[in-house]
Amino acid sequence: MNLFTSLDISSSGLMAQRYRMNLISSNIANATTTRTADGGGPYRRQDAILAPVAVQQPPFDELLRSFGARPVNKVEVIGTFTDPRQPNLVYDPSHPDADADGIVAMPNINPIEEMANLLTTVRAYEANLVAVSATKDMIKNTLKI
Repeated sequence: MNLFTSLDISSSGLMAQRYRMNLISSNIANATTTRTADGGGPYRRQDAILAPVAVQQPPFDELLRSFGARPVNKVEVIGTFTDPRQPNLVYDPSHPDADADGIVAMPNINPIEEMANLLTTVRAYEANLVAVSATKDMIKNTLKI
């Protein structure tokens, strides 16, 4: 594995975490959205589906794997998951989207859960930044030799 492969792996992590951060921000912003643009009811919570993708390796790495070295993977966003949980039903007869009984279907978003997800996403993003910085330092030191 060369040093640029390491940058490729870290950058894939940065992109995946940025995508996930955007979805979490959208969830928090729409926590009280009772009507979507298509008229399909309240907003539904979304999350990213991440999957490992094998990094193309030079033939020398095949030899290393024959001695027990693990294959190297980067991460890729393969889709968006829409939460299937039912909306929260709230009694609010003054709300414009209330039904005949005064019940409003609110999004199934828990702000505490979203903030915890945001915190873990930020930490993963920071870890990838540290890996990029370390790789940059190794490349810089290699050029000094």
